[in-house]
This record gives sequence, C-alpha cells and structure tokens, in this order.
Amino acid sequence: MKRFNWSRFMAILIKEFRQIARDKPSVIMAVGMPVIMLLLFGYAVNTDVDHMPTVVWDQSMSQDSREVISSLRNSTYLDPDFYVRGYDEIRGYLDSSSARVAVIIPPDYGKQVQGNGNTAVQVLVDGSDPTAARAAMSAVQTVGFNTGWEVQAERLAQQGGQTPVLPVQVETRVWYNPDMKSLVFNIPALIGLIIQNVIAMLTAFSLVREKERGTLEQLVVTPVRPTELMLGKLVPFVIIAFVSLMLILSVGIFWFGVPPKGSFLLLIILSMLFVTTVLAIGLLISTISQTQLQAMQMTILLILPSILLSGFIFPRDTMPLLLKGLGGVVPLTYFLVIVRGIFLKGIGLEYLWKETLVLATFSFVLFFLAAKRFRKNLD
Repeated sequence: MKRFNWSRFMAILIKEFRQIARDKPSVIMAVGMPVIMLLLFGYAVNTDVDHMPTVVWDQSMSQDSREVISSLRNSTYLDPDFYVRGYDEIRGYLDSSSARVAVIIPPDYGKQVQGNGNTAVQVLVDGSDPTAARAAMSAVQTVGFNTGWEVQAERLAQQGGQTPVLPVQVETRVWYNPDMKSLVFNIPALIGLIIQNVIAMLTAFSLVREKERGTLEQLVVTPVRPTELMLGKLVPFVIIAFVSLMLILSVGIFWFGVPPKGSFLLLIILSMLFVTTVLAIGLLISTISQTQLQAMQMTILLILPSILLSGFIFPRDTMPLLLKGLGGVVPLTYFLVIVRGIFLKGIGLEYLWKETLVLATFSFVLFFLAAKRFRKNLD
C-alpha cells in the first residue's frame, strides 16, 4: 500500500491554488460575495416594525385629541403624517398602501374626556402584513391604555382623590438583547448562512469542473493517490473559507456593531468546524453531480431547507414535529444555536457541547461518504 506522499500532495495543492487564481469569478465569489450578501441581507432582513405611515381623521380638533396624536408619534411605531376628512380618503390611503394605520377620533372626544364621559378612538389597521399589523395594534393599545390611565388620574385629582395604584404590577427585563433589535439576532445567523451557501457552492463546482474539462481523467493516470488528490483540492477551500469568515465577521462586528459577547477564539474554532462540515457537503455533491448545473441544483436543495427549517427565520419550537425532525438533519440548525449563543449570550462549551458534538459527527460522516464516493469515481 502506497504511503501518503507530501511532494505529490503539495503539487496538487499548488496546482489548485493556481487554478483558483486564474478563475477570477470564483475568487470574487469567495471573497467579495459573502461581504456583499451580509451587507444586503443585514439591512433587508429586518423584522423591526416602526415609523409606520398613519392617516388621522381628527373630528374633535381639541387639545385632548392633539395629545393622543402626539402620544402615537412619540411611540415611534406610528408616524401620523396624513390628515383627512372622511372614510373615502382613508380607504384611498390604505388601498394604495400610502398608510398602514388609520386613527379616527370622534367629534365629541374632547368634550367626553373633559366631562367625565366615555369615548372611543377607532383604529383601522392594514392586515395584509400581519407582522406590521400586530405591531401597530400593540402600539395603539399601549397608547390607549396610558391615555385612559392619565385621564382617570386627572379626574380623581380634580375631585380631590388620590391617584390610583394598580394592586399588581409586572416588571419585565429583557436579557441578551435589551432593545430587542432584529439586527442583533439576524447578523450572527446570516454569517452562518452565507458561509454555508458560498463555500458549499464553490466546493461542489470544483470537482465537477474537472470532470467537464476532462482534467480529472488526466490526474487519475498520475501516481497521485485519491487521498492526496482530495486533500489537495480541499485545503485551498479551507483557507478561502477562513478568509471569508474573517471578512464577514469583521463586517458584522465593525460595520453593523454586533460584537460577540463570548469567546472570539471559541467562535472561530466552532465556525471552522462548521466550515469543515460544509466542505464535506460540497465535496459529496461534487461526487454525485455530473455537470455544474446539477451541482447548482443540488446546492439549492441544501439552501432552501437551511433557510426554512434551521430556525434562521421561523422559530423551530413552533414547527410541526415532522418539519422539526427534518430541520434536525440540517447542520446549520446546530451552528445557529452556537453562533447566537456566543454572540448574544456569551456562553461557552459548557452549554454548546451538544451542538458541537453533532456538528463533529456530521463532519466525520459526510467526509467518510464523500471520500468513499471520491475514490469510487477515480477507480
């Protein structure tokens, strides 16, 4: 049995680096694409809902109605910039999506507030976007509760009574992401998703490109062993993946201002473990595919479940049991727990060892299958 020969390995390694350097689109895709994708998705994938355009029909035109409008604006969720004089105008704003919310203050609002009466403010919400609709309803209900409480307190004060105190109060504290910004939640996940997509695609194309050009057959007749050939083709992509990882981590930390709260060294080590798993997936795809089109189609089949089932967008806790099980065979599922845990919570291996063990198992099994198919293809 032939032993591993370092000179043959280095020859394949140098050849692969030269081939990658001549392939300008691949270099741009490996280095520039992750940064561009993080910048695009970092701003685009934003679930924070605020400053929704709001139309107001103030039939009261009183000091009290103006205070309600001011409270809505101060909530930062609604921007009451449009004023109308009827339902037809309101329908026009909502139909055209020029406004998402309509606030209708009745004519006797000021009179009822000052005269110890009861009144109601009507709010119409565009429900075509459920996320925005829920945020709008929550903001309006909060403003309504606060306004009603202030009016009641003023009435009691005028009557010589004491300001009422709620018998039960709830004090909330938000840990890890106090401002509840979606950017802080999304940026770490985007780093994992982008690294997976770019590296898997580059690796999947590498061997298939050799098949299409006929250079793989030329390598088969040389003394190079399958292990030397496989490692020689993978090591350059490991280096490229590390450079891409450092670039997008830098963008996430310095451009978006989302630094990891935990160990940066642990983040790099576990990220490279995930990269190893992705390289194994890409190599396995390249051994199955006969053309670059097939490799791209199979990579897309990997990307879609990763986005939908990994917890990147939708919480896995709310998924049906079947879909949750399918998400369990997606490596990104476990890396998202790792990267969000280090970025947001600052936790270490004492809490992340299960996900780390699963990723290591994925990497070993996938590399074993890929190496077996790789040798079979060469034979």
